[in-house]
Amino acid sequence: MLVDPLAARMVRFTANRTNVTPNQLTVGALILGLGAGACFAVATWPYLLLGALLYHLSFTLDCMDGKIARLKGTGSVFGAWLDYIFDRVRVLACAIALMGGQYAATGNVAYVWTAVAVVFLDMLRYMDALEIYKVRSQMRNKLNALRTEAHDLELAVRQASGTAAGGAGVTEDLRTAEGALRPDPEADMEDQVVGDHPNIALQAEFNKRFPWYARIRNALKRGRIRPHLISGIEFQMGVFIVAPVAAAAIKGAIIPVTVLSAAGMLAFELVIIYKFWLSSRDYSRSVVKLETRISGYREQLPAELREAAVGGH
Repeated sequence: MLVDPLAARMVRFTANRTNVTPNQLTVGALILGLGAGACFAVATWPYLLLGALLYHLSFTLDCMDGKIARLKGTGSVFGAWLDYIFDRVRVLACAIALMGGQYAATGNVAYVWTAVAVVFLDMLRYMDALEIYKVRSQMRNKLNALRTEAHDLELAVRQASGTAAGGAGVTEDLRTAEGALRPDPEADMEDQVVGDHPNIALQAEFNKRFPWYARIRNALKRGRIRPHLISGIEFQMGVFIVAPVAAAAIKGAIIPVTVLSAAGMLAFELVIIYKFWLSSRDYSRSVVKLETRISGYREQLPAELREAAVGGH
């Protein structure tokens, strides 16, 4: 609501009337972020407000680079890496500047520990996002390989037996694996880090335990609101925009606002981790079913075809 509408309008102008590249926008976002940090270090209320404004503009440019890359088809692996690294540099610089400036002004060592906490939570958030994305990709590849192998063996058994139907339960197992590969609407964090890629869902158990969740999720998405309400982006906004603005009006507001932002992000991260844990159990069950079915099909094949099937996989 605060970044995307402005970024979308600026994207139209930038894409149609300029030759600015996504990587140039990424660099511009870093420069504005570092400018925000310089303002935060001064620690007086006018500079806190100016720093919050610069950080908001930095966020806007950071939102634009991905949109223009997708719109013009000019995205690159290097650009994704640059965006990720510059985001981390911006958070590190602004956390040190904001909390360091407050420590210099007040002598309260709590600001030092708050800076450490902000950097740690940002690092933890994105490291977790990348690791979950990597594991989901591995899970997806494994299920795809098993699904293909099971399908090929099913066809081989049909041809060898001269029947039109496969063994009992095979179609249902394949359908279960297919359903397990649906896109995951909660995997937005990985997409923001590494780009738009299909993600594995495997959320059958979660959906069974919380059937009402899908209705709330879909209602939010219709309003262009992500179900993951407080993610890394909102955490940064809370720390580097809301907290400085609040501190300009209320002395000492930075730490309470930061704590609230961190608590909100951690709460939603725990939901993601819980869903991932449930999905890993669904994945294991799907793998066991498909591997059992594959073994059964191999046993049904004639000896010469069985050896060929084993050698081919």
